[in-house]
Amino acid sequence: MNFTQFTVFILAAMLAACATPTNNMRFYSLANASSSKSLTEKVSSNTPGIAIEVLPVNVPERLKRPQLVITSKNSSQLKILEQDRWASSFNDELQDAFVSGLSQQLNAIDISRGGRIANQPTYRIAIVLQQFNATPGDQVQATFGWTITRLNADARSSEVRALSCQANISKAVAGDIDAVVTGAKEIITEAIQDIAANVNSLNNGETAKCTS
Repeated sequence: MNFTQFTVFILAAMLAACATPTNNMRFYSLANASSSKSLTEKVSSNTPGIAIEVLPVNVPERLKRPQLVITSKNSSQLKILEQDRWASSFNDELQDAFVSGLSQQLNAIDISRGGRIANQPTYRIAIVLQQFNATPGDQVQATFGWTITRLNADARSSEVRALSCQANISKAVAGDIDAVVTGAKEIITEAIQDIAANVNSLNNGETAKCTS
């Protein structure tokens, strides 16, 4: 093998090494299959509902990446999986999942995606992912904190239109990465249900209580 042939061989090997991981990558999403209704659809259905503004979800810095981050069973060691990735950064996936899920649960308009009706009750929701541990063959565990604030509440009213809560949710995971993703979706669904219940209580003038 002469020098030219050797050079071609090395370049081909390098290209193959770069291409193989991409071809084997698996991508996952936390978003629900169905999307929230548009403002036009809601108005035409004669359902005034409420409006929500879901702020970007605050997550630990180590999770702000497209790669799945898992822990080993009986170990605190973190593993960043290059081959198993979210469709976008984990924080963006969470944001999309909460916006879509809360819009559907509350039959609400997301004001960041199309405005709101005049004088419509509007709630700002700030969510913090305080802790997230995903362990294949064991469990997925997350601690969420959230604050809900009525933006256009009457300042003269004595009604409480703000609430802060926290929930620690875990789901057993029997399998590998697919099961971890399923567990993460179930946790987020439960958190969405808790937050939606709080918003409904506030909107109905009831005493909202943290469920967890």
